[in-house]
Amino acid sequence: MLKYETTAQDQTDLDIEADTGVAGIEADADDDDDGPRPIVRRVRAKTIAMKRLTKEELRIGALLYPERSYWRPKARGECANVARPCPYVSCKYHLYIDVNPATGSIKINFPDLEVWELQHSCALDVAQQGGITLEEVGEILNLTRERIRQVEVRGLMKLKEHGGDDLLAYLARGAD
Repeated sequence: MLKYETTAQDQTDLDIEADTGVAGIEADADDDDDGPRPIVRRVRAKTIAMKRLTKEELRIGALLYPERSYWRPKARGECANVARPCPYVSCKYHLYIDVNPATGSIKINFPDLEVWELQHSCALDVAQQGGITLEEVGEILNLTRERIRQVEVRGLMKLKEHGGDDLLAYLARGAD
């Protein structure tokens, strides 16, 4: 029969494990900035494809949520003084949902949050802040930094194609 002798270090490790509930974690605060940054796992956006819904589901949805006409802002000046988070989810600049006009699919960007829990609800408010990093934009839009970079490159290519060279030169001077 083997006997296991505990040392003082073993006992300290066992005490830390009992206190934190996690094995192998040191209690030193000095080790926090030496390691790699933790990976932040966000809840991925959820897409509801209209073509995958049955006719019965579409009929029930139309009965539960009939089409209503109500006032909503049509220009930035009309919504600039509206309370935040913005209550107009159907606005094309609202960050909670995106609707693809070609397919009719609805993408819920923050399925784990309610509209009133969003820190930023309007893309125009974010654009008005100006000068934020790709990581910050990615966090606001629930996208990765790399995807934001791809969208930026695509947007700059579209500007160039449509004769936006003057605008690109202006933006380049403004960045200096």
